[in-house]
Amino acid sequence: MSYFLQLVFNGIHNAALYALLAYGYVLIHGVTHRTDLSLGAIFAFSGQTFILATAFGWSVLWMTLPAALSFGALIAIVYVSIGGYAIAKLIYAPLDTGTRNTVLVATLGLSIFLMELSRIAANTRDYWLPPMLASPVPLLGPDIDISLTQMQVVNIVVALAVIASGEMIMLQTSAGRIWRAVSDEPVATAMCGIDPGKVRTQAILAAYGVCALAGFLAALYYGNVSFNTGMIFGLKILFITAAGGFSRPLHAAFGAAIVGMVESLWGGYFSVLWRDAAVFSLLVFVLATRINQQATERV
Repeated sequence: MSYFLQLVFNGIHNAALYALLAYGYVLIHGVTHRTDLSLGAIFAFSGQTFILATAFGWSVLWMTLPAALSFGALIAIVYVSIGGYAIAKLIYAPLDTGTRNTVLVATLGLSIFLMELSRIAANTRDYWLPPMLASPVPLLGPDIDISLTQMQVVNIVVALAVIASGEMIMLQTSAGRIWRAVSDEPVATAMCGIDPGKVRTQAILAAYGVCALAGFLAALYYGNVSFNTGMIFGLKILFITAAGGFSRPLHAAFGAAIVGMVESLWGGYFSVLWRDAAVFSLLVFVLATRINQQATERV
């Protein structure tokens, strides 16, 4: 029983990272109604940029570890912010009137570009951060050997805080009402004096910020984010949100959290080599079931 509970609590940490990515994805798709394959790449690019900048500050600039970590975080924030604004203006704005596949192809190319950029910048090497906040935190009392590390607890708290703040903005502020209005009727909102392009840019920046935060948290916990991680994460989030719907970020986050939990339990009881295959099979089954249900309802 203790082993199962430990897997469940580890799954909560995985769920937090997946939930952040899914929440960010729906922030974009809900406004653009376009499939974006770059969110996973932004996740990985943020973590890799943070690690590379931290390594540069530590080994070249001779910074202390806290200063190097702060320097790495600052560089990652600047890169992702500039990149997000450039993507909104150079990819989404020109392709806004095109077909859905144009954004799909463009963001796939962007994902490959970011992956190769990170690989070349790191000279095809893996840089690792030292373990941080690795002390165990007992969860069910000192007599029961079930715990999470301090970093896992921090990641979970940050993810919950970001999602809760996002929902509060969505439900209780004018920004949330405008997002929902543009998501439902962009032409009607434009007639009411709201600029859908500006809302789209703000949604893209917010989504990239959320996904970059997930990459930053993953880098702090795992110590490394590999070059191909972003593509796998991005595809999983795409399947999750397609199965759960693109209209509510919270619903997508909840579905992604379930997948994170399933991954943790699978890794504890079955071969890790088949974990991604099992998860994708589950997501394909859920997506096919949902499509069949929608077709039946229309009939």
